[in-house]
Amino acid sequence: MKFFEGIIQVQIFRVILIPACILIGIICLNSVISKERNPIFSLYFSGKEVQNSPMWNTTFCNFSDERFDVCEIKGDIRIYGAASSISLINPHEKSEKILRIRPYPRKYYPPVMERISEIRITSRSNPLDFQECVVNHSIPAVIFSTEGFLGNFFHDFDDCLVPLFITSRQFNGEVQFLISNMKNWWISKYKEFLTGLSNYELINLKQEEKIHCYPHVIVNLYSHKSISIDPSRAPNNYSLVDFVKFLRTTYSLDRDSVDINMQGKPRLLIIARKKIRRFTNIEEIVSMAESLGYEVVAQETDSKVVHFSKVVNSFDVMIGVQGAGLTNFMFLPDNAVFIQVAPLGKLYPREDYGLPAMDRKLRYLQYDISDEESSFSEIYPRDHPIFRDPYSFQGKRFGIYMFQQNVKINVTRFRPVLVRALELLHEK
Repeated sequence: MKFFEGIIQVQIFRVILIPACILIGIICLNSVISKERNPIFSLYFSGKEVQNSPMWNTTFCNFSDERFDVCEIKGDIRIYGAASSISLINPHEKSEKILRIRPYPRKYYPPVMERISEIRITSRSNPLDFQECVVNHSIPAVIFSTEGFLGNFFHDFDDCLVPLFITSRQFNGEVQFLISNMKNWWISKYKEFLTGLSNYELINLKQEEKIHCYPHVIVNLYSHKSISIDPSRAPNNYSLVDFVKFLRTTYSLDRDSVDINMQGKPRLLIIARKKIRRFTNIEEIVSMAESLGYEVVAQETDSKVVHFSKVVNSFDVMIGVQGAGLTNFMFLPDNAVFIQVAPLGKLYPREDYGLPAMDRKLRYLQYDISDEESSFSEIYPRDHPIFRDPYSFQGKRFGIYMFQQNVKINVTRFRPVLVRALELLHEK
């Protein structure tokens, strides 16, 4: 009897369980189909989903990247610049949601981020909660800051120019820049670059009292790696090669690449710093290079980009001690040779300049100086930690090695590097 009772219980369980499983499957399938018909963008915070919005009024934010926080917004967007405020009208929003972003792509360095004005993004369902549009736009807008480290030539490219290219080049000029913490002198310095990316006037956020409305806004700039671009992450697979082509057009640079069948002497530019990390025997270096057949010019960099970009573009080889001035390698013709002299201190010369140089089709050589070639050799004994253990200086390392050191090149030791550069100029 118990045997038959067991069979009956199993049959009842099957009758209940199987239809329930089918019903659950139908619900799940319908959910997937409905999502395909009405796709959503999610708002992410450190990789976690915290908000959904319908496709026609969307907010997609990424707070998980180590270099930047960014929000892309589409829909009915109203910007009140004077208050650094962005409002998104979303009828599907059940309650007010607020986000804050500092539009500068160096979030891993908090001391500088504190100087960047915060942009407040608010999403609500009722249009009456926001002010009416005064100026309507049909183009996208990109919001970024010119505060931070800008003014240092390396950071101009790493923190703004390259990220701005990544973010806005896809719009072919049909985009407007809204600038937080605007520095007029910086805007003037890079006027040609900015007007090459946007056909519209720049807006100084803090001074703008009118409500501007856009269908698409990107808050902050995308940034991939040190003064370079990862094509797999960039719109239209842009690369640093594309960025350099844009520079050549923007600054009317004549030379696209080095002529391997060049007649006459190859031209060598030595970046001659006058203060820190300078060559203390520049005349000796020039003499040795000339003996190898180079036409040599040693000069300091010029802050006037329009002029100095053309100067750099006229050379086949460029040499300099690690520092912001080396960022001028961006203006060299393709297949030119870029030689970086790396001072003591292990300050990531290859990462900051070497890898980007190779990304843009330059021949890269690195010369790591010996202890004897550093000015520290005149101050400290050879067993001092400044030679043996740079990392022991912890937070002081950058300041010591970058701002207290000069270089006296051993021309005999350095000569093979210039010989190799000559060989590379004639290689396909």
